Amino acid sequence: MTVLLFVLGVLVFVVGLLGSVALHEAGHLVPGKLFRVKVTQFMIGFGRTLWSRQRGETEYGLKAIPLGGYCKLVGMVPPNADAGATATMVRSRPTGMFAQLASDARDAEYEHVDPADHGRLFYDKPWWQRLVILGSGVAINLVLAFGLFAMTFMGYGVYQATTTVSGVSECVIAVTAATADQPQRDCTPDDPASPAREAGFRSGDRFVSINGEPVRTWSQTQRAIRGNGERTATVVVERAGREVTLRPTTTVTTQVTDAEKPTEVSEVGFLGVVPTQERERQDLGYVVTVMADGTWQTLKTIGTLPARVWDAGQAALGLEERDPNGPMSVVGAGRVAGELASEERVPGLDRFFAIITLLAGLNLFLGLVNLVPLPPFDGGQMATTLYETVRRALARLRGRPDPGGVDAAKLLPVTYVMASVILVVSVVLVVADVLAPISLS
Repeated sequence: MTVLLFVLGVLVFVVGLLGSVALHEAGHLVPGKLFRVKVTQFMIGFGRTLWSRQRGETEYGLKAIPLGGYCKLVGMVPPNADAGATATMVRSRPTGMFAQLASDARDAEYEHVDPADHGRLFYDKPWWQRLVILGSGVAINLVLAFGLFAMTFMGYGVYQATTTVSGVSECVIAVTAATADQPQRDCTPDDPASPAREAGFRSGDRFVSINGEPVRTWSQTQRAIRGNGERTATVVVERAGREVTLRPTTTVTTQVTDAEKPTEVSEVGFLGVVPTQERERQDLGYVVTVMADGTWQTLKTIGTLPARVWDAGQAALGLEERDPNGPMSVVGAGRVAGELASEERVPGLDRFFAIITLLAGLNLFLGLVNLVPLPPFDGGQMATTLYETVRRALARLRGRPDPGGVDAAKLLPVTYVMASVILVVSVVLVVADVLAPISLS
């Protein structure tokens, strides 16, 4: 059963991934069709074509490698740098390497362009239409991420710590920077008993007040305990329908106080109780906060990606431990989805929505990474379009001739370099996910 659940989790993730890619490409296809751009192909995946159907001028299909997709909008590369040229203009053959690349790209772009297609090519469209076509794919991913987060957090809920005690710690175990990210060890006879155990706390006790201050949330309770130091506290709990006063003497120990910095520890007051977790539906503000935090974390990840990929490569070679918060490939994400699905100790709906959250995070990443202003990302074409628009506007303001459009073909060397970088990063992460995978256990 565990193996079947693992496979099911991977399949759910793969279907969700392909659906996300399809919707991203549909974000280019639909406005492209609305603005009458000639679209010749709409493909999900790369490599050998597994299935395709021709509908009008567009071929729709699936390819063998499910790692992306593309929507072929004819005219992404202009016929030449001369704004007044047409797609049928004959040019002498260039001899430079980069010029040859640009020429070959133009030949491939306009091989099947008919005279009737004049005015239907991408570069012919107004700048705002091009931005809508290019930006709609990114918008789809971001809206999908928001929708999946909302479905999970508002529709199903999030487990939150409550003021009810789930368990009482047997002892006090100090945490050091060297052991902060290690699994919690068991108590030993040399460890002191926890203040909560000595004071008589029980499972099911609900905190009412600490030192005369009412507490209604676990965060309030936690702050009061940590701020109590080594003093004796007056704690009122509700037990079996009546209020009971307990007077524990909290101790000072070293604990992790920032979940985002698990190797940094602080000296805080310690009681030794574990809160009960209850699932609560959240409001729209919670979803917005998650999207904002996720966006910031994703941008930081993109900014530090070279160093993180290097660390993953080191881990694959066995030279260091794999960072559990580091980047992973589609292979690694599929593995995590399989582990989530096969964790039989967790309720089925919790596992399902955990995979949905994983897909939401993936869409957030896809949307933001496609805004990088370099080809072959959508942001590269968007930056080129904006640059062209600003350049033409400035020329008009200064009374100068129209400088014409930007020759995107000249950026092909950058495109090839970036494509090579993406390929290398993908290979390194796949190898790392096979040899040194990130695991939930």
